[in-house]
Amino acid sequence: MAYSVLDKKVCIVSISLGKGGAERSTALLSQMLNSLGYQVHLVILTDDISYEYEGKLFNLGLEKKKSNTFFSRLVRFRRFKKYIVQHKFDYIIDNRVKNNSLKELFYLNYVYQNQKLIYVVRSAYLENYFPSRNSYLAKYTSKKIIERVHKIVTVSKFIQKKVEEKFNLNKVYTIYNPIEELNVGIETFKEKYILFLGRVVDEVKNISLLLEAYATSNLPKYNIHLKILGYGPDTLFLREKVENINLSEYVKFISYTPEVGNFLNHAKFTVLTSRYEGFPRVLIESLSVGTPVVSVNCNSGPAEIIHHERNGLLVENHNPSELALAFNRMLEDKELYSYCKKYARSSVEHLRMEVIAKKWKEVLLG
Repeated sequence: MAYSVLDKKVCIVSISLGKGGAERSTALLSQMLNSLGYQVHLVILTDDISYEYEGKLFNLGLEKKKSNTFFSRLVRFRRFKKYIVQHKFDYIIDNRVKNNSLKELFYLNYVYQNQKLIYVVRSAYLENYFPSRNSYLAKYTSKKIIERVHKIVTVSKFIQKKVEEKFNLNKVYTIYNPIEELNVGIETFKEKYILFLGRVVDEVKNISLLLEAYATSNLPKYNIHLKILGYGPDTLFLREKVENINLSEYVKFISYTPEVGNFLNHAKFTVLTSRYEGFPRVLIESLSVGTPVVSVNCNSGPAEIIHHERNGLLVENHNPSELALAFNRMLEDKELYSYCKKYARSSVEHLRMEVIAKKWKEVLLG
């Protein structure tokens, strides 16, 4: 007799459930699978929870906070293995980055032994998911990952194509990140502004490019401010850069908060300048509340989200002059801005949670 989804148990593995787009998408995945009737368990390795989730949580991070010696890590791995064996999951959906060859072999050969695995690839930077250093061990680990996983889910078609071509696979599926209804609140801001939302890590998010483009655009002249909302190691460095270009009056750094709806709702537009992405939540969340976007055309995601001159502007990456011109267009071309704002919400209707949940059901039952 065939099983219904009510009989199926799924374990979602993540580093944490806090402070990032991938983590928010993982929390939403637990909600979607729970709504479909799956028995959902979540395992997190770091005690960091910012987002609402559904299912039974096994928080290994609580033990990590007490001790993180080599011996204590082995104890946690053993507890993880025991938990998996005890619950007899139909699928394990692993959202972690996987760039440590020895650790991944340990997962494959011990923690995940004899388990049905779905690995989620959330970035175009494949080295984060398939060890690729020029060494025998890295190549061997990637080969074992490919052999062992039942399916690979990527968050963009670009990443799917890249994985398929690199490893000659036919078990790769694209499932976009979903949007959720955000609380936009009633708080207003005294100044008009554009918004950057994300981790303050310049090596990835290239906030330096954003600052250079903003400084040379007409936005400061029109008293349009720039808010940088997020946390990360480069906040101090970027504050100093803002001071050096005499823009402290216009650029404000805001501490991380999971409640981003109000900031997105009141922004003139949202901007993304990353060197690489997966399927950036900031763009789809901005559009979901009716706020247009300006983004560089990085790998990957923006080109699959932005309909150029319909819900925002998509510009060449690493080009501050082109980005500054896009900022000016979005501010000064009233007809363009009005059209992008009008089309924003409907452009992400296909990313509603109930739609994306059906995609996951197809993969899990297929």
